[in-house]
Amino acid sequence: MNPDIDIDKVRRGQLRDLIQAHLPGVDLSGANLADVDLSQANLTGANLQGANLQGANLRANLRGADLTGASLIGADFRNADLRGAILLDATVEEASFAGAFLAGAIFSNLDLSGINFQGADLRGASFVKSILQQADLRNTNLSGTDLSQADLEEANLSGAILRGTNLERANLLCAIVENTQWIGAVLDEACLEGTPLI
Repeated sequence: MNPDIDIDKVRRGQLRDLIQAHLPGVDLSGANLADVDLSQANLTGANLQGANLQGANLRANLRGADLTGASLIGADFRNADLRGAILLDATVEEASFAGAFLAGAIFSNLDLSGINFQGADLRGASFVKSILQQADLRNTNLSGTDLSQADLEEANLSGAILRGTNLERANLLCAIVENTQWIGAVLDEACLEGTPLI
């Protein structure tokens, strides 16, 4: 951790520029980090539970970070490393995860309608019971991902890899699936109305 960074000022939102800050394992639970620039910061294993990260630039290393209950409205996670991160009960409207590394991340039970995940690595992530209506999942790697009981109505899965993906009881009504790879995908009791698989 950077010894010259005043964590109390960070928690209160008094420091706006934290580019390349070295803050692994930091406890910023409940902190006000709205619109803060954390690009290229190291926040591996950070506790960001309940933090306000609205509009923040989080193109950072957040591997294993806990974002449970955080407000991520309009946050920028493009190309961020969120492998193994926990995002339970987070609010994510208008956030972007395009090109992010999200392998093993937990998004279960979230409303992710319209969220941009284009080109993201989502291998082994959990989206159980999440709402992904009209989400942009083009060219994502969803191999081994758990999308059981997820709502993917009108989601764009064009070019996505769903090798071994669990879509049991998922809603794929009118999903866009051009050039989508379904090898070994589990589709038991999934709603596929208006979704041509080949």
